[in-house]
Amino acid sequence: MSFNIALSGLDATNTELNTISHNIANASTYGFKGARTEFSAVYNGMQPGGVEVASISQNFDKNGSVTGTGRAMDLAINGSGFFVTKDSAGQMLYTRAGVFGTDKDNFVVSNNGAKLQGYSVDGGGNLLSGSVGDLKISTSSLNAKATDKLDFIANFDASAEVIDQTATPFDPNDPSSFNSSYTSKVYDSLGNSHTVTQYFTKTGDNQWQVNVQVDGSPTPVETVAVNFNQDGTLAAPTAPFNVSFPAAGAEPVSLDINLAGSTQFGAAFGVSTNNPNGYTSGELAGVRVEDNGMVYATYTNGQSQLQGQVVLADFANPQGLSKVSGTAWTQSYGSGAPILGAPGSGTLGGLTPGALEGSNVDLTTELVSLMTAQRNYQANAKTISTNDKLTQALFNAI
Repeated sequence: MSFNIALSGLDATNTELNTISHNIANASTYGFKGARTEFSAVYNGMQPGGVEVASISQNFDKNGSVTGTGRAMDLAINGSGFFVTKDSAGQMLYTRAGVFGTDKDNFVVSNNGAKLQGYSVDGGGNLLSGSVGDLKISTSSLNAKATDKLDFIANFDASAEVIDQTATPFDPNDPSSFNSSYTSKVYDSLGNSHTVTQYFTKTGDNQWQVNVQVDGSPTPVETVAVNFNQDGTLAAPTAPFNVSFPAAGAEPVSLDINLAGSTQFGAAFGVSTNNPNGYTSGELAGVRVEDNGMVYATYTNGQSQLQGQVVLADFANPQGLSKVSGTAWTQSYGSGAPILGAPGSGTLGGLTPGALEGSNVDLTTELVSLMTAQRNYQANAKTISTNDKLTQALFNAI
């Protein structure tokens, strides 16, 4: 019986050595979770029967250190959850290793080729929450968008001198005919840029005139009266005023300029908001991922377009997941069904873009465990050696 007990100890300790060796070998593997061998005593009725391996559990409670990489598509999870990927056979793989890039078809894939899953977008760039599929980055150019709105907020200098329009009529080439000016860049339907310059002339107490010039035209395309209340707030116009002008080869530009929020205080003229919408066309320049999992394509014109949102999965019993190659796990009966959601929602952790989660293996602990396992192995081997000598003594006595 003692031989069998010692053999069970050798077998169990050998399994522990395999686990420790696996941990040490993966000490630098991104997203790896260290494991431990858990033993349980065996009894045959009332007689001791040795030891057996009860389970090999992984430490999902401890996260590895997060290290910045500078790569936009490297992702680390801060908290619980797994990335959801799909391999070429259609099997769902769950991983903590956030090493992602794009393949030849511009699908977002892991370093073993599995496609990252997430919420997709419709043709208008609206997120379709609940519709999980392969994340793909559009390679098409971003069409130009004509400017149709300009939000402009400024402080008109209340101490500025009034300019007599009769004696000094407005002339964009004569600085004495206006008090200040400001130029904004806008775009037509073809993406060509145009300059819209506003000239501000004080015509009386709390009264101003705005002359709008486009592309250096000799005459203004629009003239608007602006009035302020005695407390410096804007009295008129109360609604945006429209400026329209033709654009060669493109649709005419119709631009609404909104001065809401402008003031007249005794301070120098200053612009706090100059925000025209619209942009020229752009080519795909890169990909940006936010901490909430939103994936954006960035373009050479400075614009971004939503491509989808990364989803994370969590399980009622992560220990029940089945381990597979590629630092990944698959769903099993013991793990339960995955709970999918956006990063940062519910119990799911947020994302750190441009970083990776390292292994949670503590090498010092593993090396100490290695020495302990070695002594256990030697002790069990010594038990067999002692039993062998006792048996040999018994044979010699016969």
